[in-house]
Amino acid sequence: MSTTKPRVLTGDTPTGRLHLGHYVGSIENRLALQDQYDCYFLIANKHAFTTRADRPAEIRQSVVDIATDWLAVGIDPERSAMVLQSEVPAIDELTFFFSMLLPFNRVLRNPTLAQEIKDKDLGDKYPFGFPLYTVGQCADILAFRPQLVPVGEDQLPHLEMTREVARRFNQLYCGVDPQTEDADHLARGGLMPVIEPKLGRVKRLVGIGAPNAETGQLHKMSKSLNNAIFLSDDADTVRKKVMSMYTDPKRITGKEPGEVDPAKNPLWAFHETFNSDAPWLQEHRELYRAGKVGDVVVKKKLVEVLNDLIEPIRTRRKQFELRPDEVIEALRRGTRRANQVAEETLALAKQAMKQDYFARTLSIP
Repeated sequence: MSTTKPRVLTGDTPTGRLHLGHYVGSIENRLALQDQYDCYFLIANKHAFTTRADRPAEIRQSVVDIATDWLAVGIDPERSAMVLQSEVPAIDELTFFFSMLLPFNRVLRNPTLAQEIKDKDLGDKYPFGFPLYTVGQCADILAFRPQLVPVGEDQLPHLEMTREVARRFNQLYCGVDPQTEDADHLARGGLMPVIEPKLGRVKRLVGIGAPNAETGQLHKMSKSLNNAIFLSDDADTVRKKVMSMYTDPKRITGKEPGEVDPAKNPLWAFHETFNSDAPWLQEHRELYRAGKVGDVVVKKKLVEVLNDLIEPIRTRRKQFELRPDEVIEALRRGTRRANQVAEETLALAKQAMKQDYFARTLSIP
């Protein structure tokens, strides 16, 4: 793998298999970037312990599931490093140093963190490690000093914290002037890039379930909310999920057909995201508005569209499921490469912080 290309870092927390929201939010971008960039894709298994420390076996299985999903969708370990977070110790050391650069109340104001506490009904009983993981995400990223970070929209608050950490580190330890433009930090002597996010073509894919009872807003697709279609779902499961998909009650009763609003109707949000047949979309959108075609017809078409997309992925996945050693080997090779980069970053960071007392080497055979 070439090291002369600009670098990309992104990843997933292992909470189960990947779904369509992951696909359009980030995976499509990862696949497209593999040739032009030096790609590092991280499985953040230590972050999974923030809410599931009592289920280590489940986390281990999720790691294998995500790595298998990555290979199934087309992540190529010859071109991209698949990295296991827990085996890159430099990330932990950087997390500690970075935690000194962020006020505690700033971490707790992270809107993604606040939303997760609400969605997971954690109240005030979450462990100290839960807010700490947001600092850990800064280290996940900056350990690789990437130019680009492909993410979904819900991760933007984490990336903004990462940008804050990079600025603060460069100003405090590298002498970068606070007035320096973000793009100029490296040229002015900074070590940490003030990274740029790359959003997927769909910022926030909605789930297949009903909206929030209080706000009327559709939930994003999530395993924890039981509203997801997984990339590993078989054809019949996809069919059942789509046919049970929530649709706008006003449209179902026929009292107020109105406009087709994807923000209120997951059925059309999915069609506009995954159905590339523009003539069909235009024709059936008009028929649907006029009440001349019902949900069943439109859902059956969506079943066809989604199964066409998912079929080659699940076929490849079954092949990798029969070769689990190949999945682990891809992680081993990628993590070995990742340690070379992260150890270099840590050594340079310690040098900037005047904590470089002696050299060390770390490698995975």
